[in-house]
Amino acid sequence: MAQNALPDDPTPVPLNTLPLDDWHRRHGARMVPFAGYSMPVQYDLSGDLADRCRGGVMAEHLHTRRAAGLFDVSHMGQAFLTGTGVADALERLVPADIAGLKPGRQRYTMLTNEAGGIIDDLLVTKLADNRLFLVVNASRKEVDFRHLAANLPEDIQVEPQEDRALLALQGPAAAAVVGRLSPEAAMLPFLGFTTVRIFDILCHVSRLGYTGEDGFEISVPVGDVEELADTLVAHPEVVPIGLGARDSLRLEAGLCLYGNDLDELTSPIEAGLTWTIGKRRKLSWDFPGGSLMRDQLDHGATRIRVGIRPDGRAPARAQTTIVAADGTEAGTVTSGGFGPSLNAPIAMGYVRRDLAADGTKLSLIVRGKTIPATVVPLPFVPHRYVR
Repeated sequence: MAQNALPDDPTPVPLNTLPLDDWHRRHGARMVPFAGYSMPVQYDLSGDLADRCRGGVMAEHLHTRRAAGLFDVSHMGQAFLTGTGVADALERLVPADIAGLKPGRQRYTMLTNEAGGIIDDLLVTKLADNRLFLVVNASRKEVDFRHLAANLPEDIQVEPQEDRALLALQGPAAAAVVGRLSPEAAMLPFLGFTTVRIFDILCHVSRLGYTGEDGFEISVPVGDVEELADTLVAHPEVVPIGLGARDSLRLEAGLCLYGNDLDELTSPIEAGLTWTIGKRRKLSWDFPGGSLMRDQLDHGATRIRVGIRPDGRAPARAQTTIVAADGTEAGTVTSGGFGPSLNAPIAMGYVRRDLAADGTKLSLIVRGKTIPATVVPLPFVPHRYVR
């Protein structure tokens, strides 16, 4: 979780460091605080890596779109859930069909509260031995693990994996790179999972990502992560990529960031994530907040997450006020910035239901100026996941 000093405590709270902290600094990373960790936001690369990508958020973003970027996401929380009936037990806390999940497959879902809000969004994998493997957001992992421990049956164990790091290889060349190291992993379908050895390193490999591109996430023991990172960037298609490009890539892909676009006061229906509610779960709605979500689905939520294209070149950042054509307040931008693939500003935000249709004209209040904008479909850049 993000760690901050108390307002009356002048002593700064030390940031957590990633297992690859020294590696990032050797590769010219500029480090910034994020979710309680010191994280690379962008790189000033040297040598052969500089020849592949000349540096800066835009260059890193575009390199990922055309080749492959390596992201260190070891701040994310990893955990196993073990015990008899573990899939049925977790299903009582999320809207997804977990009981029907086949071994070696994953689902994106959310822990929800009784008011229909999202405690966190996470990935759930069913392993061959029927354990579940979870990956949760860094800023919420302590909250999540406490919530799970308090609400799962006593015979279900939550086992955080603090001795494992997590790397994400994203981009159209990712499969070719992974295929040179593990042909088995490269053959995974989208949302597939396998455990393989790469140079005798035991890796849990998933085919997914947070960029809209084809890619893989690789969970690896902390003691082996530097060797694996070196191995990956030795391939001519790969360069390390920082948080700046990770954010612009996920925004172009129309993907939510917890704390910006999702929180405990926002439901999956409002967030445009109705597709995450399993078909079988819609027969009973027997999960936290289910009755409220059903009502929103039947009668319409009062606000909806939409894509927004501002006119001109000025980006609209999070917390920007959205105004309707009649001058009334319409909502708030939750994520916004410049989309390098589009060479234009883009944003997501929540607007009143009557203003959510594609093509609706809005205004954004940016630095005291009124900027015209239009509601547009999400994602801004089409997903290229393997199918």
